Amino acid sequence: MRNLIFWMLMLFCVETAVAQHGLSVKQASRMQDELIGLHHQHIKKTRSAEMDRRAVQIENLTMPFWYKVYGDRPESGRSLFISLHGGGGAPAAVNDQQWQNQQRLYEPAEGVYLVPRAPTNTWNLWHQQHIDAFFTRLIENMVVFEGVNPNRVYVLGYSAGGDGVYQIGPRMADRWAAASMMAGHPNDARPDSLRNTPFSIHVGALDSAYKRNQVAAEWGKTLDELQRRDPRGYSHFTKIYAGKGHWMDREDRVAISWMAKYTRDPFPHKIVWLQDAETHPRFYWLAVRGDSVRGRSRIVAERDGQTISIQSSSVPEVVVLLNDEMLDLDRKVTVRYQGQVVYSGKPKRSASVIRRTLNERGDVTSIFSAEIPISIPDSQ
Repeated sequence: MRNLIFWMLMLFCVETAVAQHGLSVKQASRMQDELIGLHHQHIKKTRSAEMDRRAVQIENLTMPFWYKVYGDRPESGRSLFISLHGGGGAPAAVNDQQWQNQQRLYEPAEGVYLVPRAPTNTWNLWHQQHIDAFFTRLIENMVVFEGVNPNRVYVLGYSAGGDGVYQIGPRMADRWAAASMMAGHPNDARPDSLRNTPFSIHVGALDSAYKRNQVAAEWGKTLDELQRRDPRGYSHFTKIYAGKGHWMDREDRVAISWMAKYTRDPFPHKIVWLQDAETHPRFYWLAVRGDSVRGRSRIVAERDGQTISIQSSSVPEVVVLLNDEMLDLDRKVTVRYQGQVVYSGKPKRSASVIRRTLNERGDVTSIFSAEIPISIPDSQ
């Protein structure tokens, strides 16, 4: 009995010390590896059935999917190309036909080519709020079951699928290594968040319905201007196909090899985060909570060595997420807002931050071990 009491006291002392001083880099790394292993085991146990039936269900909606694997698996993991079909506001049979057609449109030299079937038959079938959760789940599944590299995930789409890429490309920009839009219309989408996500545009010069050709050229010019102001960001490629209408005779297939040149950096040095009407609580190494989760809000931040600089924010609090790949958490970290120091200290590595950032999206290459909440003075 005395031995049991002794070990319980020892465990309490260890946990108290960790709470006071934080995890060491070795403890954090070991915990992260253990949690990733448990996470993968859980996914395999709970999602094998949906992989077998090729359909994901979330609440009352179902997303069937088809995929084919091409080429040999690289040592770093396979690429994943998520390809969105056209159709939109049409009978289910029309969208089913478009889904089947999309399965034949593109063939990567290497990777998993996955074509989901939209859960609804509405005009905005690829950029409704539920789509984000479906894509997050599909990516998580393909990482576990097909050995996909989370840093080599791409999205592309044709017609209504192109509408979706215009929207979901920026909205989930921190998930994609690159994105390509074919023959779609952006509606109210804006490209600001694509700072670290290469984006290509492919539209026929004669595709005048909804002014797709005109709007595509305008988006290309907008990306030109964004890159002119920020030369290290906004990689893009715009192609308006002379003599082509809504169907580009598959000349747009060049998008596959163009995207495959890029690999995502999950910890970019500069972030431009413009929220969509459909919001997210996290973008790369920034997070927002509570009242700070606002549609159309905007945050710009950079990191340089041990210093994080928040250049602008329209929300009252920004959470800076950190790990030892980004900087040295055993040394002082400084956070500035518009040049003013708002934090200076050594952030503690925390088991709860590791666990939460893994569970949020199952992205094993984008896990953080420390966080710094920053109150923004006079945010608008």
